[in-house]
Amino acid sequence: MWINLIQILMSLALILISCEFFTNGIEWLGRKIGVGDGVVGSIFSAVGTCLPETMIPIIAILFLGEDKKSVDVGVGAILGAPFMLSTLALFVVGVGVVLFRSRRGSMALNVNSDIVSRDISFFIVAYSVGVTTAFINIRFIRVIVSAFLVATYIYYIILTVRRDSVNHGYLDKLYLTKILGFKNNVPDILLQIGIALAGIIFGANVFVTNMETVSEYIGITPLILSLIVTPIVTELPEKFNSIIWIARKKDTLALGNITGAMVFQSCIPVSIGILATPWRLSSHIIVSSVMATLSAATVYFWIEDKGKLNLVPLFAGGAFYALFIVSLFIKG
Repeated sequence: MWINLIQILMSLALILISCEFFTNGIEWLGRKIGVGDGVVGSIFSAVGTCLPETMIPIIAILFLGEDKKSVDVGVGAILGAPFMLSTLALFVVGVGVVLFRSRRGSMALNVNSDIVSRDISFFIVAYSVGVTTAFINIRFIRVIVSAFLVATYIYYIILTVRRDSVNHGYLDKLYLTKILGFKNNVPDILLQIGIALAGIIFGANVFVTNMETVSEYIGITPLILSLIVTPIVTELPEKFNSIIWIARKKDTLALGNITGAMVFQSCIPVSIGILATPWRLSSHIIVSSVMATLSAATVYFWIEDKGKLNLVPLFAGGAFYALFIVSLFIKG
């Protein structure tokens, strides 16, 4: 077991270093092609970090469709990712602001509230429609809903690009340039991003494998492992990226990284799940979906009411996550 614990720590270090390289590369990509924080955070970073983990349940559904257990796990993972992002990940951002308050100079969030509000509104609509479809067992309607979700994400991308404004702050040298003397051009930037994503994927796989072994050793049940431990691990890249940006006072990138991933996860994987599976949701998944929607709605209406975002709705995400954990133990 000690070897597993050492490998867990080493994989965490690899994920963190890879996220550092990823955020550096993705910011440089945005600067080179002339896009701002909205596109970089909500699209490039969000999709880049969540796409690898998203492929796991999709592959399980498409290629192991006859295996009911694989399908159930796939559906749980598809709807579990947005839940983690909209509750625990937002809470982690709030914690990051508190931890780095001395470095930041204050605990105020300097974020483009319009970007966050837009992302959250898309998420609430897409996620709610996706979950509600589980109660409609009519194939034709499910096909329409699936197409609607894909169209929604395409429209979201168009809207994000159109409303984007270039506002790059200080940016450190590309790490491949600083360490190995590479040219600071688009191919080298893409190379750094690719290396970083490979490190994130490998580190996450090592982490999950060893965490499962340790969890089994100390007696954590498969339910707790699948609904709590594994989802936390698979969303680590988004959390790490956001913490890195929070430490550097790049709050729009930090929040957009999470809210953009929420929009992607609630549209594309859900549309595939609706078409390729029976799309029946367990009571645990339904509860988590309600908590995710309430947490996101708290952020949205807070911004609409106050005109800005602060730590209160972010910490509320932690409360909704805690309520879900309590519900797990109450239901057994």
